[in-house]
Amino acid sequence: MRAFTIVWLGQVVSLLGTAMTQFALTLWAYQLTGSATALALVAFFNFFPTVLLSPIAGALVDRWNRKLVMMLSDLGAGLATIVIFLLYVSGRLEMWHLYVAGAFTGAFQAFQFPAYSAAITTMLPKTQYARASGMLSLAESTSGIAAPVLAAVLIGVIGIGGIMLIDIVTFLVAIGALLLVFIPQPEMSEEGRQAQGSLWQDSIFGFKYIFHIPSLLGLQLSFFATNLIGTLAFTLTAPMILARTAQDQLVLGTVLSVAGVGGVLGGLLLSVWGGPKRKINGVLIGFTLESLLGTLVIGLSSGLVGWSIGVFFSGFMIPILNGSNQAIWQAKVQPDLQGRVFATRRLIAQITIPLAMLITGPLADRVFEPAMMPGGAWASIFGGLVGAGPGSGMSLIFVISGLLGALVGLVGYAIPAIRNVETILPDYDAVSLKAAVEGSAAA
Repeated sequence: MRAFTIVWLGQVVSLLGTAMTQFALTLWAYQLTGSATALALVAFFNFFPTVLLSPIAGALVDRWNRKLVMMLSDLGAGLATIVIFLLYVSGRLEMWHLYVAGAFTGAFQAFQFPAYSAAITTMLPKTQYARASGMLSLAESTSGIAAPVLAAVLIGVIGIGGIMLIDIVTFLVAIGALLLVFIPQPEMSEEGRQAQGSLWQDSIFGFKYIFHIPSLLGLQLSFFATNLIGTLAFTLTAPMILARTAQDQLVLGTVLSVAGVGGVLGGLLLSVWGGPKRKINGVLIGFTLESLLGTLVIGLSSGLVGWSIGVFFSGFMIPILNGSNQAIWQAKVQPDLQGRVFATRRLIAQITIPLAMLITGPLADRVFEPAMMPGGAWASIFGGLVGAGPGSGMSLIFVISGLLGALVGLVGYAIPAIRNVETILPDYDAVSLKAAVEGSAAA
């Protein structure tokens, strides 16, 4: 755990700087445009290249040194921040610059998830997989607590440019942490030898692998649906709160920090506990509770207390459900195949996220918000639930998303291939051991 902890600490620092920059630029963009669509487009241009390039990235992760890939992914994000910083301090920063920088960063992030996930498998025993996922979630959530408050305070002291300078330094810390540790490359398995081919063949291998195993495909299709539903809502968190509070950045910062507290506690619990014995329970119960106690509560609330309760429970459940899912995949898939398979897994689960980001801004600005204004077409129907006025339409999207998200968890339990994934599929090391025993007996 020592080497993993060093890498983890570097990520804690880096994620804090990144989250501060994201908060500061969100305020800058909303003050400039006043549009939910503009903020959604920033998220879209950042995320879409990540998903689009995942199969190729996964194939390359299995071919290249994983430590080097992790360093390059951090470096790419740092370079994008440097460019945005130079444009901002020169007074030339425009919205389209954020779109381009987001796409550049997203391309490098396509390599980060499969590289980090596959590296954990070779660094740690499988009994520690869920704990490692919990620690990574803890890193993300810790930055979510401190970053909004720090950024809100520091904007008045050092400005947005100063915050971006801090972010640049934190990228160097993350790369330095990786330089200090040894990350072993996986031994090639028999499945890995059989799967070798051209870059194109390696890129599509993950699809063949997952589509051949109904339980893993069903598990990822559950995330496919949940990510579509959840992204429609949570992309609107900042514009909804700013619209309902007359652009009160302190309220927004507080809500985001509370979400980080929930994530920290959820990640901490997973790190200590290791998740439920049946990891699928962590996934499916997590879907249901996050949707009902998190997303739905946010939509039904109209002030700081209700929003804080909702984001807390959402933040708390996400590390548990994601960590449980990660542990299932890390235990079932051969380590030397994980770059390709995990990248495809990410594409299947998250291809709906950029689509939702593209849809939800115009959906809020042109349909839900006008309909939920006083005298609007839906105000008399749903006004008793979410009120009427600025931000109410976006709140209604949260309510609908919360109900649909809970339904995904319930449907997962109704499908045996998903519910019983851990008993249907053997662990990869159990298969290797069986093969070794059979080979010894034959000899």
